[in-house]
Amino acid sequence: MSRRRLHILVALLCTGLWAGAIWLGHSAGHLRFLDRLESALTDVRTLVRGVKAPPDLVTIVAIDDTVVKLVGTYPLPRAEIAKIVEAITRLEPKVIAIDLLLIDKGPADGDAALAKSLAAGPTVLAAAAVFSNTVQPSTENDGPLARLPKASRFLLPLPSFADRAEVGIANVATGQTGTPLSVPMLFRTDDKIELSFPLRVASIAMGQKLTIEPDRLLFGDRPIMTASDYSLPISYYGPRHTIRTVSAASLIDGSIDKEAIQGRIVVIGATATGAGDFFPTPFDSLMPGVEIISTAITHLVAGDGIVRDRPVRIVEAITTILLPMLLVGLLVWRRNVGLLTVSAVMLAWAAANTVAFAHGIWLDAATTLAAAVLPVVVFGALQLWSGRRSAQHLAIQNKLLEQFQTPGLQQWLRRDPDFLLAPVRQNAAVVFVDLSGFTSLSETLDPDATRGLLKEFHALVDKEVTRCGGVITSFLGDGAMILFGLPEAAPDDAARAGQCSIALCVKTERWIAALPPQIAVRIGFKIGAHFGPIVASRLGGRSHQHITATGDTVNVASRLMEVAARHDVRLALSDTLRVAAEGAGARLKTGSLAGPVEAQIRGRSGTLTVWLWHGEHPTMDQRTHPDAAE
Repeated sequence: MSRRRLHILVALLCTGLWAGAIWLGHSAGHLRFLDRLESALTDVRTLVRGVKAPPDLVTIVAIDDTVVKLVGTYPLPRAEIAKIVEAITRLEPKVIAIDLLLIDKGPADGDAALAKSLAAGPTVLAAAAVFSNTVQPSTENDGPLARLPKASRFLLPLPSFADRAEVGIANVATGQTGTPLSVPMLFRTDDKIELSFPLRVASIAMGQKLTIEPDRLLFGDRPIMTASDYSLPISYYGPRHTIRTVSAASLIDGSIDKEAIQGRIVVIGATATGAGDFFPTPFDSLMPGVEIISTAITHLVAGDGIVRDRPVRIVEAITTILLPMLLVGLLVWRRNVGLLTVSAVMLAWAAANTVAFAHGIWLDAATTLAAAVLPVVVFGALQLWSGRRSAQHLAIQNKLLEQFQTPGLQQWLRRDPDFLLAPVRQNAAVVFVDLSGFTSLSETLDPDATRGLLKEFHALVDKEVTRCGGVITSFLGDGAMILFGLPEAAPDDAARAGQCSIALCVKTERWIAALPPQIAVRIGFKIGAHFGPIVASRLGGRSHQHITATGDTVNVASRLMEVAARHDVRLALSDTLRVAAEGAGARLKTGSLAGPVEAQIRGRSGTLTVWLWHGEHPTMDQRTHPDAAE
């Protein structure tokens, strides 16, 4: 037992070390293939959660194919953008966010018109961060800001525009599959930090002071939980246009409903064909970037984003280590637990992870899977191999046991391990068979020849007894004790015992006749068969037991071999057995039996009626051998 516990401890320790290494490696930015898997699993969980209605806070004014067709060119001239901004301003929005990069100079009159329109109300302009492959994350001890995305430079709007509006960085962070999974809230270069476009818009819309704290942002007293690098995870509401979207053409021609703009956050962005600002998402293969930005703004203002902060990461780490240990523990603790229980636990974990995601908690799934799959496969394979080895060992033991125990009794003991622990009194037929002259013969034979001779005789007896449904309780050197009535008494026990006795006479005599003459003339056999009450039980100690029968019936059957020897016959079969056989409706073939005769049984008073079988072939004269009655 202690050895098994040691194996379990080693398995759990190895699993825990493996899971911890996976977690640390992924957290340190290695194992990038897990990011692709997590992105795919996030898409699945989002689809399982389904479409949900977004808070009605944001309106997207789309520069779409309709307005491009109306104006006749793309990108839209800045004078046209100015008209759209002015039309929105007249409808009294809370804030206007322009998700267009205005970094190059255009016609002077258009730039002037746009600059004038920007000054009419609270406006936020988009900028972009440029990242170089040679730029590495900061290793300075800058506290929580050290993990911010570090850009080589920012692409800012023209000063004439930036002086009249706020500016925010509009980059999004995409996963390995290209799906934006989060939006960084803060960006840095070597000398400054910039707020993201959604964060700047939300700050103005809420009119609250923005405070940056470790792993979170505060709008006044309301916290917005972020990841450790101040990124905001994105939880998509649905396909494109799930967030209210209107065409910029409706503002140009005046057909816009004022309710769609008034008191709302208005985000202007390009959705026209060929605009290039599209991303794959779980619900839509081509989601406009402006709708992703609008989703982030909605999360910030409504506080309904998905949480992946430090406490969630701690839960992830615990789950990543404990789940594989639980699965491996189940495998090594109970071999019969198998795949079914492990699968049930994994399904329960997947369901809990999906439910948590649907309720706004993003628990990493890919890392946990990577930590669990290899140990489960390895230890599962070891269990299968060990189970197969055990099955082979048991099969060998079973086969070996069959050589020492009658198959019928063996099967019965499997069903009832307590069989015959308490003695059972019942009627049964008892048959003894014994070779005559074998002791003196074995003194002159080679040991291998003696063993071979006995093996042939035992095989002959075993075959006939099995065919007749009897049980060999033991091979007594050159003889055997046979019972008919175990494991259960049957009406035809006596009949089968009589038939088996006669068959053994015939088969044994033929076997002796086929032996070399120098052996055949020196051995013979005798059989005694009787029917009556016996006591069947298991004898022996805790380490070794055997099934046997005792009682007067057993003694008489054994003494009948002496009767057979005195009458120079092969078989002495009691009339009691014959009567019991015929009483059950069977009839023995007594044509080859002589008698009945009255025989004296050693150790008993009175006589017993018996039938005798003389045999078909003459062998040695039993009366001339000193062990003829052995």
